[in-house]
Amino acid sequence: MALKRINMELREVHRDPPPGISAGPVSDSNMFHWSGMILGPADSPYQGGVFFLDIQFPPDYPFKPPKVRFITKVYHPNVNANGSICLDTLSTNWSPALTASKMLLSILLLLTQPNPDDPLRSDVAHVYKTDRAKFDATAREWTQRYAM
Repeated sequence: MALKRINMELREVHRDPPPGISAGPVSDSNMFHWSGMILGPADSPYQGGVFFLDIQFPPDYPFKPPKVRFITKVYHPNVNANGSICLDTLSTNWSPALTASKMLLSILLLLTQPNPDDPLRSDVAHVYKTDRAKFDATAREWTQRYAM
């Protein structure tokens, strides 16, 4: 069942890709392991960056969420040094109604709307809340260094 669903979602991603997002299997031999790419959103400190993701679908997908992490280093309160992402739709609020496309759009949206009240990096969340100009400058610097 999982493989059938993943194949259907792959066709959806290729037929109607979300703007600024692409994804697909790393190899033809393993449909459960994808690579994703998100273009840094305009009007954000991530603009111009190319952010790569590692996506692992569990055997009981879509009843369990995929494990997604950033391969590209990103300065963000909801992304830790290992690239793990704190996003409720990837954990507690996962629903089988969500698709790979919707999940990737949620991650893209997280780049424009961080959630500093539920951070993986409290130091970055503190900067975001107390000195937004410094946060934006550091995020831009990391984007230029690691994502361009």
